[in-house]
Amino acid sequence: MFDTGTTTFMILSTSLVMLMTPGLAFFYGGLAGKRNILGIMMQSFVSLGITTILWVIAGYSLCFSGGEGGIIGNLDYAFLNGIPFDHAYSGADGQYPEYIFIAYQMMFAIITPALITGAFVNRVTFKAYLIFLVAWQLFVYYPFVHMVWGNGLLAAWGVLDFAGGIVVHATAGFAALASVFYVGKRKDTQSPPNSIPLVAIGTGLLWFGWYGFNAGSELKVDSITTLAFLNTDVAASFAAITWLLIEWKREGKPKYVGLLTGAVAGLATITPAAGFVPLWAAMVIGIAAGAFTFAAVQLKNRWGWDDALDVWGVHGMGGFLGTILLGVFASKAINGQGGLLEGDVSFFMKEAVAVTGASLYAFVFTYGMLILINFVTKVKVSEVDEMEGLDASIHGEKAYDEGAL
Repeated sequence: MFDTGTTTFMILSTSLVMLMTPGLAFFYGGLAGKRNILGIMMQSFVSLGITTILWVIAGYSLCFSGGEGGIIGNLDYAFLNGIPFDHAYSGADGQYPEYIFIAYQMMFAIITPALITGAFVNRVTFKAYLIFLVAWQLFVYYPFVHMVWGNGLLAAWGVLDFAGGIVVHATAGFAALASVFYVGKRKDTQSPPNSIPLVAIGTGLLWFGWYGFNAGSELKVDSITTLAFLNTDVAASFAAITWLLIEWKREGKPKYVGLLTGAVAGLATITPAAGFVPLWAAMVIGIAAGAFTFAAVQLKNRWGWDDALDVWGVHGMGGFLGTILLGVFASKAINGQGGLLEGDVSFFMKEAVAVTGASLYAFVFTYGMLILINFVTKVKVSEVDEMEGLDASIHGEKAYDEGAL
């Protein structure tokens, strides 16, 4: 009944995307100060549990059940009711069970809010974060999944987003910026990365997992799948080297963290365009990603925004840029949609309006949501807890034995 090869490919892609959340935990854990390693890593890992529960209860249904042309779906598939385990997923011509698609999309839902946490490292209480994790998905992530990938409003309008430039990176990045504005600056700004090798491990896991993130988003195996796979690697590589060279010229030394950050920026930027643009465009997008996100981080530093791990600059602006460049470089010969270079001004404008609107909504809603959460439980940690570090003050644990670092 099912195609064995495609079914296996989707299981593998789902597993790769799942691996990205631990990869993100390592990436952020290495960048955080040594008193806040476990706190930031736990915020990623806890999403594996909380988001899975939420997704099964209501998330999948709200994203992919009913609501054609609208903002959100319905609850017909709540608790996955009415979906037999051997039911074929219609979106891939019935080549594999719908349960694989459910699991695949769940992995996207898990990592998206976890991306935000790098911005407010060591400033948010764990109770507030758990409320944030649930509310942000319900009112930001699920609506945009439905509107773009669930036959909702933006899909009906003609907006495209191959693997999450709008849905994942722009919304998470601008939500991160809003959270930074709300919680304010850290008291202790002298908190260098505690383990650059840990950052490298996290980058490697993210890069590896991103092949499932982007290539898997074709939802079947064909030539677009292989194009998305190669575009992903090419853009990441060009962005990594671009960031390295710019920082080397600016700082006088080639920085390892800069190389790793540039790679992640390239991965985020190619995501919306991976299956819609030719290989040469992925090279251009990679170069643009390295330069643009580096400039965004420098601008953030100049303006004094304490986005600790550069979530806005790398993911927010990367996703924003990638969506705009999708509107420029999309090719009819590849996936049926031309961009600005092929004379389709309308498509370019739709992409620009959609990503701008999504970014603004995520920013405004997140800021307002944090205000409301603060009425329920305190959002910002006390100055004493912040200075002690959240590993000890909130979680009662330490990442390393005394004297190890």
